[in-house]
Amino acid sequence: MLLAGFDVPASDVLDLAVMLRRADYAHTADAIEGAIVADLPDVALTIPDRAAILRVLDEPPAGPLAQLRGSLLEEHVGRVRDGLA
Repeated sequence: MLLAGFDVPASDVLDLAVMLRRADYAHTADAIEGAIVADLPDVALTIPDRAAILRVLDEPPAGPLAQLRGSLLEEHVGRVRDGLA
């Protein structure tokens, strides 16, 4: 599944949804889980969704979730630099 344009295995996406729900980011968890249930290949993430993911992946496990965090962090830095965040 693509999250923010980054390919993440379904098992890691489910782990991420659990982390989001435990951290009270139910809206983002619902969006991700809904995409899994609907078998969507790509999840469109809002800026608040991306921020929530960055928060729960503060210390991500090695692998795709760490790579996702790195990609989201680069995007965030770019938005801040350009005055968009």
